Amino acid sequence: MYLSSRPRIVRGTCVALVALAACTPAFKLSKYKGNAELYAAAAREYKKGHWDNAIQAFERLTLDLPARDTLLPLSYWYLATAHAQKGEHLLAAQGYSRLNQTFPDDSIADDAMLAEATQYTKMWRKPMLDSQYGQTALATYRSMLELYPDSPLAPQAEKGAQHMLEWLATKDYLTGVHYVRRKAPDSAILYFKDVIKNYPETDHARESYLRLVEVYRSINYRDDARDACTTLHQKYPGDNEVRSVCGPPPPATVAKPAT
Repeated sequence: MYLSSRPRIVRGTCVALVALAACTPAFKLSKYKGNAELYAAAAREYKKGHWDNAIQAFERLTLDLPARDTLLPLSYWYLATAHAQKGEHLLAAQGYSRLNQTFPDDSIADDAMLAEATQYTKMWRKPMLDSQYGQTALATYRSMLELYPDSPLAPQAEKGAQHMLEWLATKDYLTGVHYVRRKAPDSAILYFKDVIKNYPETDHARESYLRLVEVYRSINYRDDARDACTTLHQKYPGDNEVRSVCGPPPPATVAKPAT
């Protein structure tokens, strides 16, 4: 009896769900007459978190609105943000880029460029993964700072750019460490030098100098190790780890008076 009643409960539940769905009117673009009415409907769908409906409506608006219509940049913005809310980071980034490229002088152009960089940042999930999106994010942050230096969002762009620099440095540094473990000193040296050259203001620049000293010593490049230690003492005076690896700094040379 229990087994025979179970399918009826499931079927009854399904019927109820279908009936409920049938009572909810489907979102149809053809229902709305004119761009203003469609924009209002799109905004309502966006506010309710109905992202697919909002995307559908705002996408149509970006195609139908005249180039000078003040609703067009806002349609680009909400279209991109709806994609972002769905976790569609690449589509969101592309949408924000369209806004910025089409309306570079609009009041939300700097917002769009920062949002674009943020979406690319989210697509680079770990430093050791492919850094293509990280490089794009960094370039976008820097472009935003160059194009809109007085933007109130500039501090956020600077912070985002620094975060990307740290991750890019981390990627090269960890690759260098990997080659140390693989006993491939030449490759390790190249990566540590890249960190020092390309990301001198990051935390890993100092660590790369320290690892260089260790690698140089392991292959008896004593002059190179000494030069690296000299640079470390100059750049990081009083640093305990530098002192531990390189020893105390050499005494300052006092110039003799001319006779």
